[in-house]
Amino acid sequence: MRPSALSQPATAEISGTTDVYLILGDPVEQVRAPESFNSIFARFGVDAVLVPVRVAQQDLEGFVRTAFNASNIKGMWVTIPHKALVAGLVDDCTELARIAGAVNAVRRNPDGSLFGGLFDGDGFVGSLAYFDIAWTGKKALLIGAGGAAAAIAASLTGAVDSCAEIALFDPVPGRAQAIVDRMTGRGRCVVRDAFSNDPPGYDLVVNASPLGLNHNDPMPCDVGRLEPHAALVDILMKNQPTPLVRAARARGLVAHLGFEMLIQQTPLYLEFFGFHEVAEAVKRDAGLIRELISRQ
Repeated sequence: MRPSALSQPATAEISGTTDVYLILGDPVEQVRAPESFNSIFARFGVDAVLVPVRVAQQDLEGFVRTAFNASNIKGMWVTIPHKALVAGLVDDCTELARIAGAVNAVRRNPDGSLFGGLFDGDGFVGSLAYFDIAWTGKKALLIGAGGAAAAIAASLTGAVDSCAEIALFDPVPGRAQAIVDRMTGRGRCVVRDAFSNDPPGYDLVVNASPLGLNHNDPMPCDVGRLEPHAALVDILMKNQPTPLVRAARARGLVAHLGFEMLIQQTPLYLEFFGFHEVAEAVKRDAGLIRELISRQ
């Protein structure tokens, strides 16, 4: 069998000519993107590095604006809980990011302006296709109402073949409704506030909340009440398989880790930051990325 074009290990060499990309979050211990993107940069001879940076919410605006004063900082990945906050700092963004009110990537344009993109939703839809999970015309429950949940809702409602209904639940009052308000009138899908994380009646249940990052977290929902035919996806990038996934699998349900969502986003990030040829290569052969991100 022909080895993957990305399968041989490579180490990036960092020098004064290296372009720097940052991934912003709080926390950042769970991020998996540096593993895959730094391997890609090294394999394809791209003089760039992706570095995780932990930034508290109160320091975020000052950090983003100051960091981009460095000419060799070319862009940023954005993770929890900063996706919605950073959306308010960019000068312009993609339509999907505008609808979702969140960004997970920011690049600096030649004129110095900041442009945001959002790929979580399209990555999630790609992962459903990879797992052969049917979602067209189905009812979905999204647990959590942060940037990732907003992105997933936007992509599931904006597709030609959309969900029949998307319900969002978040324990913080008003968070789910804020996403619902932005989705009103988008596509043919009904989007509503679930007001509860109770899963009966849903064909697809997605944990898009931080529950599961810590070992003592409560379950995002009662797995015993999931429909027998329901599929579950937990998009967390840490502690996988989470107790939620393990419990669902113990019931014999279809339950998948969220790593594939990041894998499906990888070429989208590369395109966004101008690495067009590398993006095409990754689309053709994502073997190493899948291996790296899925490794426990």
